[in-house]
Amino acid sequence: MKNPDTSASPVNPRVPPRWIGLTIVLVILGIAFGFYLASKDSEREPDGRPPTPAVSLPSTTGDHELADLFQRQQSDVQVTGSGRVTRILADDNEGSRHQKFIVELASGQTLLIAHNIDLAPRLNGLKVGDEVSFFGEYVYSEQGGTIHWTHHDPARKHVSGWLEWKGRTYG
Repeated sequence: MKNPDTSASPVNPRVPPRWIGLTIVLVILGIAFGFYLASKDSEREPDGRPPTPAVSLPSTTGDHELADLFQRQQSDVQVTGSGRVTRILADDNEGSRHQKFIVELASGQTLLIAHNIDLAPRLNGLKVGDEVSFFGEYVYSEQGGTIHWTHHDPARKHVSGWLEWKGRTYG
């Protein structure tokens, strides 16, 4: 009977060859990369485009700053404020539809609110005397100014605005 050669180390079937270890590492990296791509897809627009960052505009808050913008006849400034509805106007139905009403600030300055109702819900039941808060873009006018962009921007190129009335946000 012949003795097996004990000088050569036998192959242990429980120790996987190097290529199996490398395969396991590559599979783990592939799974991790798949999770990474899935998380990036959740940040995309519904049509698959990557998100476009919103443009930042100068921002101001309150009656004093709005009075200053009016005095300087400045436009295209993002503002926050609130006022009491003094007049409900007819909707503007040319082009994008807008709900329009006048608010008076505590300072006495009046502002036209032009709220795009093709992009945001209408304030149904709004009446004279109601308090409305706003975040939108101020545009100078001789009558006191206009607040528009009180809605989201589907193109994500403009800061999203809103109106708040009776505890509900419209934007």
